[in-house]
Amino acid sequence: MAPRATQLLLSLLVGLLVLAAPAPALAADGTIVFTTLGRSRYAFDIFALPLAPLSSSPAAEARLTDGASVNYNGNFAPSGESLLFVSERNGTLNLYISPVPSASASGSRREALEVPEAAPLTPLLPWDPITLKDRPSLTPDGAHLVYVSTADPAEAPRRSWAAVYNMHLPSGSTRRLTPRGVADFSPAVSPSGEWTAAASPGPDGWGGEVEDLDTDIYVFRTSDGSRRTLAIRDGGWPSWADETTLFFHRRDSDGWFGVYRAKISFAGDAGVSAASVERITPPGFHAFTPAASPGAPGLVAVATRRPGSDYRHIEVIDVSGGGGANAYFEVTRPVAPRVHHFNPFISPDGARVGYHRCRGSGNGDSPLLLESIKSPAPDTFSLFRIDGSYPSFSHDGKRIAFVGLPGLFVVNSDGSGGRRRIFSGNAFPTAWDWKRKGVIYTSIGPDFASERTEVDVVAVSLGDEDSSISIKKLTVGGGNNAFPSPSPDGKWIVFRSGRSGHKNLYIMDAEDGEAGGIRRLTEGPWSDTMCNWSPDGEWIAFASDRHNPGGGSFAIYMVHPNGTGLRRVAHSADGGRTNHPWFSPDSKSLVFTTDYAAVSAEPVSNPHHYQPYGEIFTVNIDGSGIRRLTHNSFEDGTPSWTPYYLKPEDVGETLQDSGTCAFEDCHWLNIDAQPHGLLMCGRHG
Repeated sequence: MAPRATQLLLSLLVGLLVLAAPAPALAADGTIVFTTLGRSRYAFDIFALPLAPLSSSPAAEARLTDGASVNYNGNFAPSGESLLFVSERNGTLNLYISPVPSASASGSRREALEVPEAAPLTPLLPWDPITLKDRPSLTPDGAHLVYVSTADPAEAPRRSWAAVYNMHLPSGSTRRLTPRGVADFSPAVSPSGEWTAAASPGPDGWGGEVEDLDTDIYVFRTSDGSRRTLAIRDGGWPSWADETTLFFHRRDSDGWFGVYRAKISFAGDAGVSAASVERITPPGFHAFTPAASPGAPGLVAVATRRPGSDYRHIEVIDVSGGGGANAYFEVTRPVAPRVHHFNPFISPDGARVGYHRCRGSGNGDSPLLLESIKSPAPDTFSLFRIDGSYPSFSHDGKRIAFVGLPGLFVVNSDGSGGRRRIFSGNAFPTAWDWKRKGVIYTSIGPDFASERTEVDVVAVSLGDEDSSISIKKLTVGGGNNAFPSPSPDGKWIVFRSGRSGHKNLYIMDAEDGEAGGIRRLTEGPWSDTMCNWSPDGEWIAFASDRHNPGGGSFAIYMVHPNGTGLRRVAHSADGGRTNHPWFSPDSKSLVFTTDYAAVSAEPVSNPHHYQPYGEIFTVNIDGSGIRRLTHNSFEDGTPSWTPYYLKPEDVGETLQDSGTCAFEDCHWLNIDAQPHGLLMCGRHG
């Protein structure tokens, strides 16, 4: 068959697949879809290499987890024969334990990557409530599991829910070790099991930091959280080398992360204090997330970012030499030089160092189009993470539009036929016309630009073949016109424009754009943006900083289309960000993204996020009934809500458009780089 004929046949088949895709069932509250920056491409598994300095030939890397979902933040059990780790299999975070393959089980790198089939893993913690579970450790007797959870809501907005808990595994009895009103991150249990160290912002709470958190290290009894003492000021990610030695990281005034060693003294009822603190890594490169073990005296494993490298790697530092003459040994770069490696941990016998990294394609679960996330109200709505940004459903529920920043895509909601690229340039966000089938509104041009930047609202009309796609420009004269949302009667579009010098809301004709009529809805020296028109036509919700113009804080407001009835619906706190509102199908609630729950982990322990917060919440339009839907340490954003109920099952794609491991390390670790203005939760582009 001729190439042209083949292309036409493929286009026809794609069109037929779109037409044949069954519509999902209608439900009272339908389906909520959101994005998590980069998460769909992580494909994390936990690996291990020998801790000893490598010979001239790289050692065999052993994969310790099974390639299902994402697996990370591992820790060896006290026996060294089992692995504790975090996994998001089954649509929610939980902690698991699995056998560790012996170091001699494989003789080649290929064999090391093959994990034999085993019985399905059983989570260590109950599925409910839905929470973040992170940073697991076992006490030496194996009876107590110490971990971080977001099970208990904070007492105020913009306060972290993260706290350290101790679960007695035989009985299931659980005790919170972190005081109420305080957050703890990155706990580490001492070799004896008597003490736990954790990073904490203390009673003042999170201050809005997006890079390194302003935390100190507290030490308290593992059994009940008593004798809690501030042991080290300005530090994070503690790790015990022995009962009196803690390693931790700290960022200096020049921006470099460094690893430090503290000698801890115990003064009876007076508590714990640091008798001495010394820096063991020099400025000039980043070293963070240290890991030590009594089985490897004088050695500490760290993650590093060296100048000239775009990748973080694991190195081992020998600190046993006198006079500060520390020796450094590369662990991961000789084995996988162009892969990020995260959060090392050392086996109890000091023989191996573990870490997590992207496993690559073909070595486990592939990226999903829609990943089912456990819903807190499964009888009313399902919850999905999409591999894209700014998703929206067609009004028959058969198709989803989303953007790739750059690129505008459409895909069947059942994943059939693969994603179809509609537009290759930069576009954001997406919204389907209520009346005209196959019409998507978006804005094209630079995101996160000034009021005078040329960004225009367009209507994209889809056909069954790429050649039949048409794009109609609806705004004129530049002025950063974006975030279009159509009225349910199909006559009007509300959008954001900076034409006056400030970003305010306007309403124009849906078919002819400004040429068919335009009027101003809001006016003032602030930013009104991210608007969404309610399905009943009564309200327009939007994000605004009008309560503190230019201060960086955004709240959600509502106004009638005639400009009356303005009111604030949701606001996390002074300085907080509450953005991207989208109405429920019955127009009685809103889904949005916010920093209401602050942060849940130290940002440097994760891949790049423009901000280390952003969870999905819902709220009634009268401001009552706020509810948290997602719990993770990543950046969730741009949610949408459809009346069609998708079964809570993962949805793959017939065709993959891009590969696994397509994520970056923290941009701010490049000290020479200028700060980037892109914010998922705080996007007001």
